[in-house]
Amino acid sequence: MSTQSRHGRKATSSKRRTDNSIPARSKILDYLAQRGEPLSFAELVRGMGIKKNAAREAVAGRLGVMERDGQVLKNRGGAFGLPRKMDLIRGRVQGHADGYGFVIPDDGQGDLYLPPRSMRKVLHGDYVIAAVTGVDRSGRRKGSVVEVIERRHQKVVGRYFNEDGASFVVPDDARISQNIFIPPHATLSAGNGQIVTAELVDQPTQRRQPVGNIVEILGDHLAPGMESEIAIRKYELPCEWPQAVEREAHKLPKRVSPADLKGREDLRNLPLVTIDGEDARDFDDAVYCERSGKGWRLIVAIADVSHYVRPVDSLDNEAFARGNSVYFPNRVIPMLPEALSNELCSLKPECDRLSLACEMDIGPRGKVKNYRFFDAVIHSHARLTYNQAAAMLIDRDAALLRQFNKVVASLEQLNGVYQALRSARSRRGSIDFDLPETRIYYDEEGRIESIRPLERNDAHRLIEECMIAANISAAECLATHEQPALYRVHDTPNPDELTDLRRSLAEFSMTLSGGDRPSALDYAKVLTALQNRPELRRLIQTMLLRSLSEACYRAEKVGHFALACDLYTHFTSPIRRYPDLLVHRAIKRIVVGQSPKAEEGLQLSQQAEHCSMTERRADDASRDVMRWLKAEYMQDRIGEVYQGVITGVTNFGLFVELIDVFVEGLVHVTSLGNDYYHFDPLKFRLAGERSGVMFRLGDNLRVRVMSVNLDEAKIDFELEDKPKPGVQGLNRRKRSKGRKRARR
Repeated sequence: MSTQSRHGRKATSSKRRTDNSIPARSKILDYLAQRGEPLSFAELVRGMGIKKNAAREAVAGRLGVMERDGQVLKNRGGAFGLPRKMDLIRGRVQGHADGYGFVIPDDGQGDLYLPPRSMRKVLHGDYVIAAVTGVDRSGRRKGSVVEVIERRHQKVVGRYFNEDGASFVVPDDARISQNIFIPPHATLSAGNGQIVTAELVDQPTQRRQPVGNIVEILGDHLAPGMESEIAIRKYELPCEWPQAVEREAHKLPKRVSPADLKGREDLRNLPLVTIDGEDARDFDDAVYCERSGKGWRLIVAIADVSHYVRPVDSLDNEAFARGNSVYFPNRVIPMLPEALSNELCSLKPECDRLSLACEMDIGPRGKVKNYRFFDAVIHSHARLTYNQAAAMLIDRDAALLRQFNKVVASLEQLNGVYQALRSARSRRGSIDFDLPETRIYYDEEGRIESIRPLERNDAHRLIEECMIAANISAAECLATHEQPALYRVHDTPNPDELTDLRRSLAEFSMTLSGGDRPSALDYAKVLTALQNRPELRRLIQTMLLRSLSEACYRAEKVGHFALACDLYTHFTSPIRRYPDLLVHRAIKRIVVGQSPKAEEGLQLSQQAEHCSMTERRADDASRDVMRWLKAEYMQDRIGEVYQGVITGVTNFGLFVELIDVFVEGLVHVTSLGNDYYHFDPLKFRLAGERSGVMFRLGDNLRVRVMSVNLDEAKIDFELEDKPKPGVQGLNRRKRSKGRKRARR
């Protein structure tokens, strides 16, 4: 959604008042549906009683916009009709590296297969109207593109090549299977194999590939940091600050002024602390806890970004466009300029900072009895790392306890309220995944030294519980006061995913209870059953996670399945997430008793869709960079042998994750041995026809790194220990016997 569509309502209101004689889009669609046939322009305006020439011209313009948006379609006879009545499908194209693709329909119905011939005139991401042309042997609908409504790509990043006098760019995104032709005058003197950005001057047609001009040379293929530069352009991540934003950021004060304190509660004497990672620079949240009767008084103070970033100003427009900060292993693209994210809004120690605080009265069993939100000024008394906090709470590190003696009492109470909150969340059935995240470590020369898991300790979990409690309180506050806002929504799993999950769990003699609508508690029971099977914990957690719906933002109060709560929102990170900033503004209206504006509810659905998109965009970009860096790391380890576990089984081979370095690669079916291997999709296994060798999810294997394709970030393994005929389940059977003996 553009900034104009988001903020331009007031400017067009006077025009709308003069357009009352022109039927709205919904009226035109209803009339076409009522007539039940395509209508010419003359038939349409005559039937709707539109007689004035000016009004007829306005309707013609509106029909043009509706045709552009795919709401109506003009047939070869010039008549306007409804796409759904013409057996047409409107949706987004999803390309595949092998040349074919799919249309993902807007209505959520089954995908439409597009053969390579139909994909010639479109690129991955284009918005189209497609026609169903038949059904293939597997019963899958197939079709062709009737009209392209919106082109997704204006620029494409990829590698430049010149072969036999012909110049072209091979897109980095494998889902764009067509090369971009570059005319001789438009190469910008790029070198063979260099990474470039090509601006499309001609989109593809049925008979011609796309044509572009090179507008940027990023550098050599393996240059340091190139993976991030590619991801930025591939996903169109905004990373340059517009001049208007730089001017506004330059005008910001360097410190909190006395005038800013008016109407705020003074919490500067409370020993609030921030607890973050070692390399954190933007501190969103500070916490404080003290005993209150049998329970606790917990304060979560969040940076008051909304005080400095006002609706519709340049800072706000750019923050909305970015949607969130994007984190790469060696780079951050912030949502807000550093003057805010790392300085004025960062809750740095020994500095006065403005905050929006949430005070919660929490009972001995972890129930939030009361809460209130208020504007405050705070003064963080310490900046602790997770490791420091854990060392004081668990290891009782004497030196650290002396160094931070001012905050030790609050820290110990924070530990107490954390235990109560976590127990309460466990009782209601919240799913507590504990999958390790990986971090890339570099040497002094900027080369990848190692890939290691990030260790989570109780300090991580302490902050997590405090933030969840504050987010739930914020959601309940918004709902109680009927204040329109964005909620963080996590739907229940869909039936197909549940079926696949149960089949996978059955391979490990495990079950998921709950029937067609399992609860989060049913998922939690599976995790509890893994306590005695640690070798399966990571695999089963991954399977459970993949079966869940994707969390997103919505204006509706749908609830959060994984957290087992009816209301949830994001409140605690306004420096790096735009939805949190919107929630802060909504809560501030409640604090001052201000009624919501009429247009706010109308904007929320569009804001929710945009923020969900920017979150997915950031996640995809980060995954791409991490995958590429892992491939680069393994390139120097070709020939080395590792222990791995099978994380995926397909008809073309096994996906194996290396246990020590958390890198995934493929053992192709052709390298499994001299046999015919058959894939069983119900039990997720490959079985040798002659030998009887069987490969299943969770099996341990020793593999050798055979090749690395950096362009596609793919790694190929081969089995180091060739399977012997008659072996069933490889290492799993040995583990099972060991468990039986231990239980006896």
